[in-house]
Amino acid sequence: MFDISETPLQKAETQSGRDWVKVLSKYRDPSLSRSSFELAITLGPFILLWALAWWSMSVSYWLTFTISLFNAGFLLRLFAIQHDCGHGAFFQNRTVSDWIGRVIGVLTLTPYDVWRRSHSIHHSSSGNLGRRGIGDIMTLTVTEYRDLAPINRLVYRLYRNPIVLFCLGPGYLFLAQNRLPLGLMGIGKYWVSAMCTNAAIFVWVALVLYFGGLAPILLIFLPSTLLAATAGVWLFYVQHQFETTHWEPESDWQLHEAALEGSSHYVLPPMLQWVSANIGIHHVHHLYSRIPFYRLPEVLRDHAELAESNRMTIRQSFHSVRLRLWDADARRLVSFAQARVR
Repeated sequence: MFDISETPLQKAETQSGRDWVKVLSKYRDPSLSRSSFELAITLGPFILLWALAWWSMSVSYWLTFTISLFNAGFLLRLFAIQHDCGHGAFFQNRTVSDWIGRVIGVLTLTPYDVWRRSHSIHHSSSGNLGRRGIGDIMTLTVTEYRDLAPINRLVYRLYRNPIVLFCLGPGYLFLAQNRLPLGLMGIGKYWVSAMCTNAAIFVWVALVLYFGGLAPILLIFLPSTLLAATAGVWLFYVQHQFETTHWEPESDWQLHEAALEGSSHYVLPPMLQWVSANIGIHHVHHLYSRIPFYRLPEVLRDHAELAESNRMTIRQSFHSVRLRLWDADARRLVSFAQARVR
């Protein structure tokens, strides 16, 4: 006798994204006590480690630097909480979520309202070839790349180079680009968000300079910020840039199918999963963004088919860095070398 029952992965592929939304709706409600607890065990240690790093400057600058790198994990987790606030997933009260997000945005150097809007555009257009350019990693098709002038091919190659994406890019994004509401320049409320965040950051940094001089900026502020930014950009990259991801022309694009098929399940060790607030369970998040991050593991526990869908290990994620063009015929992300062969 042959077992012709579907595997969990096959079930995830055969059940439509829209059907999954109905299933996932029961996980959407946050818990006030749990959300408050998650905020406390993230913000509290972040502040304490800042204070400890400041004190340690009188002992050893290397100790200060080490503590700052460790604190980057809590800063990354604060960004993840800000992310949940932006989706209205952290507290039932939207006003409370928004103001917590705005305060955290000062620590993460991210104007909350600007980011929330651009991230909403990302969710509503991910995998849509006709709506690229805001809140995503720019990805060209093989045909588009071949049609570029040589100088523009060089620019795209530089943009997709790992040194630019993961070494230079994070610092530019959080220290410079976030200072203006790029992509939303014509709307006053986003200027207010950006300028108020900038003003708060200026006051914060000015106080650090006044009381501690340049040392805490160089040894605490910048190391933790840049490491957290790099980790955040890496996570965002692997969430959608993998070989079998999903891209469609606008005429064929479907929101829920793009969410299910175009977002990865990044399998991380428990500590990294905690630091990143389960954001690796990204296919579930894109299917139903109102689910609080601490309830995402419940979904995988209850639905094995989603636990097996789009799984990506850390080793596999390194392979994805060389995939830079969308091959519409093969329905795969491919490298520049593979594109030449095709």
